[in-house]
Amino acid sequence: MEYETWSDGQEKTTVTVDDHDLEVAYYDDGDGEPVVFCHGIPTSSFLFREVAPPLSDEYRVIAPDMIGYGNSAMHDGFDRSIRAQEAMIDGLLEELGLETITFVGHDLGGGVALRYAAHNPDAVETLVLSNGVCYDSWPIQTIVDLGLPSTIEGMSPDDLQEMLEGLFRDTLAGEADDAFVEGMLAPWDSEEAVVSVSRNAIGTNTSHTTEIDPSEITARTLLLWGADDEFQPISYAERLDEDIADTKLVGLDDANHWVMADRPDAYGDHLREFLEGD
Repeated sequence: MEYETWSDGQEKTTVTVDDHDLEVAYYDDGDGEPVVFCHGIPTSSFLFREVAPPLSDEYRVIAPDMIGYGNSAMHDGFDRSIRAQEAMIDGLLEELGLETITFVGHDLGGGVALRYAAHNPDAVETLVLSNGVCYDSWPIQTIVDLGLPSTIEGMSPDDLQEMLEGLFRDTLAGEADDAFVEGMLAPWDSEEAVVSVSRNAIGTNTSHTTEIDPSEITARTLLLWGADDEFQPISYAERLDEDIADTKLVGLDDANHWVMADRPDAYGDHLREFLEGD
């Protein structure tokens, strides 16, 4: 699927976060038990383009763009931390009338999922974490630097695109899929986006995962990890495997940080099997 097709198919609603009314764009397709996908930085819901839509034959698949990302609100003046993203998810689920979900989170979205599952144990029956931030595993230096106002001073959208393209192409396990890279870059092509991605980066607050005790997670949990990740190494998945009571750890070889882009078929198969109770 191309980014334009994904984008055109999104729905939009308004969610209140910290007294700010913010527009949230989200993919929503299928019937059945809801499965919510949450991406990280510097991506969007398009990250799940190959693994989320196929599940709509049996499940209701919902994949929002986090606030500050994709086609959701990008204007300046609101918090984009994973604490705020957790509040966005809570508001979106309330808007959609959903009480219980399966939560799939990648990168920062994994941190959002951890927080939401810890704070709402009755709402998250099944949890899937993929190369997710946890403990004090984050942020990486590239994101720390991007969050400095001085970094984006004088940075043009073309400069940002060039930097992000290098990041994506260098951290895919195999040859880059141009449609994936182009889709990841598409939202970051304006002056507003330059500021937004920097605000997103400065919102990476390690305290928002170190304050969570994973042993309090009651959800049945799949740790579906790209085994070659240099950003969020599989050692963190192994630590989560020890701390969360009901877990299954699957490390996918030949998969880097963008595990669902590197190994979409394997990722989708393991995800579906877990959702079906295997």
